[in-house]
Amino acid sequence: MKILILANNDVGLYQFRKELIEKFLIEHEVYISLPYGSFIDEFIKIGCKFINTPIDRRGVNPIKDIRLLLHYIKLIHGLHPDKVITYTIKPNIYGGIASRLLRNNLYANITGLGTAFENTGLLKKIVIHLYKIALKNARRIFFENSDNLSTITNYKIATAENTVLLNGAGVNLKKFLPLPYPAETKITRFLFIGRIMKEKGIDELLKACARLHNESFKFVLEVLGFFEEDYAAIFHKYQNEGWLLYSGYQKDVQPYIKNCHCFVLPSWHEGMANTNLEAAASARPIITSNIPGCREAVINTISGYLCIPKDSNDLYIQLKKFITLSNDEKFAMGIAGREHISINFDKNDVVNITCAELFNS
Repeated sequence: MKILILANNDVGLYQFRKELIEKFLIEHEVYISLPYGSFIDEFIKIGCKFINTPIDRRGVNPIKDIRLLLHYIKLIHGLHPDKVITYTIKPNIYGGIASRLLRNNLYANITGLGTAFENTGLLKKIVIHLYKIALKNARRIFFENSDNLSTITNYKIATAENTVLLNGAGVNLKKFLPLPYPAETKITRFLFIGRIMKEKGIDELLKACARLHNESFKFVLEVLGFFEEDYAAIFHKYQNEGWLLYSGYQKDVQPYIKNCHCFVLPSWHEGMANTNLEAAASARPIITSNIPGCREAVINTISGYLCIPKDSNDLYIQLKKFITLSNDEKFAMGIAGREHISINFDKNDVVNITCAELFNS
């Protein structure tokens, strides 16, 4: 059987779907269509066939989007895959339309609704309309949180009969094992991993941390990730103040999780934040937004704290609250988080459910 996977970047696909793809490869041919990146060679090593497909992930350019649709039509027509699996909004929409036109079996993954669904303007109406066209005949539509599923069904983009709710991409519990908690110290180390952009709550995080610094709290915020937006100047300022440490993008985040006392993600919207799950699986407390796709990773006040999204003051309160805990209390939060993730977010369960829905429908 031929399986064609359409995605917008290699990093997320490799880090969060590798185990699923490896299971496909046991019995099937797997083609991946996405832009070339640093993980493509790893995909080829495990047996995938790569098709370079440039995608403007965040841009709204009709000409580029039409080119992407035509590329997908040509690709699917020539390859004749038995199943087309799509991730993220543009592959879902344009890969979905191409699959519908060519009567291919489509399995779409809603990994988050993005900014368009938070707005009330024309862009939201266009996206909803395109989703209705693209997903009308999808065999299955996978969701990572129940709120996203409800939104899509409420807009009549999908029906209950062809939707599947997963616990995100799950966590490889053998890879992300509980890490020794840092020894007691006067300096609390916070860690953020993600794209550096407003929608990840970077403005609120920097403002809250600057306030903590001005009030003489002892802490460090380490940030890992690409700049999606221009924060270089403000990062430079806070690095000079001594409390911000920017380490860029890192393929292996585990050494950084090991060194931190707490993981922080004040995002505005998520499908299911894998970084929260991985940090919690590593026995680290989590401070994250009280939104779908983030709150699921935390038992509030037990394994971490939930903060009000887009509210730097509330984030400041939660960070301050954590700093004032004893090391034993912080350690206990991390242990509770690991147990929560082990019970609810085992990647083996997610892979097995996904395969059952793919190959029995």
